[in-house]
Amino acid sequence: MHLTRGDQHNAVLVVGGTGFIGSAALRALTDDGPSPAGAVKALVRRIPDAPDALPGVEYLTGDLTDPASLRGVCHDVGTVLHCASYIGSDEEWNRSVNADGTRALLAEAERAGVRRTVLVSTTAVYGAGPHRDLTENERVPEPTSPTSRTRLQAEEAVLAAGGTVLRPPLVYGAGDVWVVPSVAELLHRVGALPEDGRARLSLVAVADLARLLATLARTPDLVPPGTTHHAAHPHTPTLREFVSLLGETLGLPVPTQGLALDDYLARLGETPGKVSAHQAGLLAEDRWYRSTLWSRIDCPPGPGHHARLSEAAAWYRQLLPATRTPSADGPA
Repeated sequence: MHLTRGDQHNAVLVVGGTGFIGSAALRALTDDGPSPAGAVKALVRRIPDAPDALPGVEYLTGDLTDPASLRGVCHDVGTVLHCASYIGSDEEWNRSVNADGTRALLAEAERAGVRRTVLVSTTAVYGAGPHRDLTENERVPEPTSPTSRTRLQAEEAVLAAGGTVLRPPLVYGAGDVWVVPSVAELLHRVGALPEDGRARLSLVAVADLARLLATLARTPDLVPPGTTHHAAHPHTPTLREFVSLLGETLGLPVPTQGLALDDYLARLGETPGKVSAHQAGLLAEDRWYRSTLWSRIDCPPGPGHHARLSEAAAWYRQLLPATRTPSADGPA
């Protein structure tokens, strides 16, 4: 299904169109061939080279930290899919990109008459766990890192403007340089699972998250304005189940041993790596979220984790030998 040009505010603008989630959203919006000219736009800091540019996508340059560069990017746009964020420890960059940058984008969207903005945030805004079958309005967010604090500020700005917020959990698939690479590193550093891998984790494949975004872009009235929604696949495997899937699809080692968290972290500290003790500890406690949005907007959640990991196997096999130690900043 393509967007048509029935009125002057019908195009979709994907902000962060060359990023992990943004590029997947563009593919979902053009999944059955090129869209009509101007129907799908992407805001990027640098126009991609021809082999990487999607046919039918109009690429625009702009920088969230430079409000003047955003002038005109929302012209003829009906829906903005905001998929850009800074993930790291730098306080100034977090503020400039996530908080101030979102406000600048919203100001330009309002000036251009954009109908709806959809922000991709993160379940990390909830802060410390455990989280068990958490619903969107059950717990007040208490972010613990500069990234999640400023992403919550971005949420607040979007909601105040009548937009929609999606909170995905761990996102994996082709383009992922954090989730599976981090688990792979931990499997090589410690031949055991923390707390025997009993923690239940919410995950979502980037292809399925992208379909959700495309559905909301095409039919923004499916959800009320000013609302927040989890974007997690309904099946929440335990860490051990997820590691077993990685063993089946990618050939990663599947430990039979389990360790108490303190013992696990002590052993982790014996082997240098980029995944921190804090980040490893997040995999040792329940972090799963109820997500009813799929059924509410009639968007199937996809074929499941085994199928999606199998589809991404070529990406991970190429990446993992050189990515045993991913960025220490990681999602927060």
